[in-house]
Amino acid sequence: MRIVINGEVDIAPGQREEALAGAKALIEEALAEPGCCHYAWTADPYLPDRIHVFEEWDSGEELAAHLKAPSYFGMLAHLSRFGIVKAETRKYRVDRVEPVYGADGVASASFAGDAA
Repeated sequence: MRIVINGEVDIAPGQREEALAGAKALIEEALAEPGCCHYAWTADPYLPDRIHVFEEWDSGEELAAHLKAPSYFGMLAHLSRFGIVKAETRKYRVDRVEPVYGADGVASASFAGDAA
């Protein structure tokens, strides 16, 4: 079952851009791992010290392998150098995936076959 990771990491004031720039190689390593669909660490446009985390993995087994990989421990060590003030990440098991926009071009919150 697909797994999505979503979270926020707040680091010491004024450190975000350097932290993100220095994480590029680690992000690329994670993206190359088996089962990694998406792996993005991005700057929040409104909170100057916040980094948003978004990851998507094909399975729990592949996420488990990542959590033992050098890219994972490297990212922890890297971000720690910039003073993590607060961090919260959440994992989600995804049982269905569908596009937001239907063939008619209209966005929908419901899934095919669900009662409206």
